[in-house]
Amino acid sequence: MDKRSDSKNTLGNSAASYLRRLGLEVNSETEMARSLDISSEMKVTASKRRFLGPGNASSNASPQKGSSSYPRYVTPDFKPFDPLELARETEEIVCRGRSRKYTNFYSTKVYGGIATGYACGCCLRCVFCWVDWSRDFPESNGRFYSPEEVFSTLGETARKFKVKKLRVSGAEPTLGREHLLGLLELVEASEFDVFILETNGILFGSDKGYVEKISKFKKPHVRVSLKAGTPEAFTRKTGAKAESFELPFKAIRNLLDYGASFHVAAMSLDPRIMKADERRSLVERIAEIDPRLLTSLEEEVIDPYKATLARLRYAGIELEWPLRRVYAPIRSIQRGSQRTQSAF
Repeated sequence: MDKRSDSKNTLGNSAASYLRRLGLEVNSETEMARSLDISSEMKVTASKRRFLGPGNASSNASPQKGSSSYPRYVTPDFKPFDPLELARETEEIVCRGRSRKYTNFYSTKVYGGIATGYACGCCLRCVFCWVDWSRDFPESNGRFYSPEEVFSTLGETARKFKVKKLRVSGAEPTLGREHLLGLLELVEASEFDVFILETNGILFGSDKGYVEKISKFKKPHVRVSLKAGTPEAFTRKTGAKAESFELPFKAIRNLLDYGASFHVAAMSLDPRIMKADERRSLVERIAEIDPRLLTSLEEEVIDPYKATLARLRYAGIELEWPLRRVYAPIRSIQRGSQRTQSAF
């Protein structure tokens, strides 16, 4: 039996087990059919920081203009970019040898409590992104940390707040491969249980060898975040060229091939940003890879952070607030893609 066949046989149990460990069990907050004002449900983020961006991250700011062609955020007349090229450009800004830029370290209540390193830089420009302006202006934010410095600071944070999980957030963690692999080597030999690797799947989809290296570690659990259900919607929401829509799905296949611990997440619970037809297309694409992935699908809604509201406005997208309705969660339905129709 090859590694992919073996991973498919154990997928359901391993995903469910990890979701429980991470505080994402089936009846988690994101699965509740809610009718409430989510503006009061703000995530726990880093304490007081000053970031350089449009108006210092004010939601009333005007876009900061410059001569650089480096993509900042989506606008109505934007030109779609190649996310792999943007990844290379961003690495030139946020990586220096084995070091990478971070802005802060803190603990948050998600995943049942986790120590977090807040890094800079991403290869997508999602209009619903919750991250501060260090995503858009990485050259103006953060300082460089080696893998050893990051691990030491994460460890101190975890011990202070008595948590056993670690992660890098606020950025695409797969940028800066040598930094990430160096950090994972340190985590692997530590007392910490899990390292959450939240990724958009672009680099994991384009480089199977990268996934192979990650899969050799036992501590990482990968969260692959899907942004859209069609190539056209992917471009509108992320700014990336439509042909790159396939890369996150290739990342999922690569993770299956190497038996990595992972689950899939999607910005698909919010009807304002994903219509029913697009959601159905997304679910079908996931089910084509393995229907059991749907039983652990983590679905999200847009949260109204200041930077998020500004990005939506810059993109020409108007949403009604507060959020009044969400879809029925896919993973609350019985296993099997043939049963997903009732969720729409």
